Amino acid sequence: MNWYLEVFKKYAVFEGRARRQEYWMFVLINFIISLVLATLSLGILETLYGLLVLIPSLAVSVRRLHDIDRSGWWMLVSLVPFIGVLVLIYFCVQDSTPGTNQYGPNPKSDVEYAEYEVIDE
Repeated sequence: MNWYLEVFKKYAVFEGRARRQEYWMFVLINFIISLVLATLSLGILETLYGLLVLIPSLAVSVRRLHDIDRSGWWMLVSLVPFIGVLVLIYFCVQDSTPGTNQYGPNPKSDVEYAEYEVIDE
């Protein structure tokens, strides 16, 4: 749930990078919430929820593309029927570009190294 809330903290941040886990947890929780709202036939709430998550969804998608060293403009490939969505899914399942790229430092390496902090005695 923290990954989901983290995306909302960066509501309209289109800069930087997003890890796979952050992106896919956001997608999963969005899917579950949308499924529940659709099952309960709460049309107005579905619409409001869709509007609420529109900008954060775009932002986290762009940051995910940045993580694999691709421009956010690649989101436009989704306008190509069927093939475009498959291309975006392929991009989003790829591992992060190691080290720093043109969009910033690798957020994955920050977490990995924080776990193994050296303590001088």
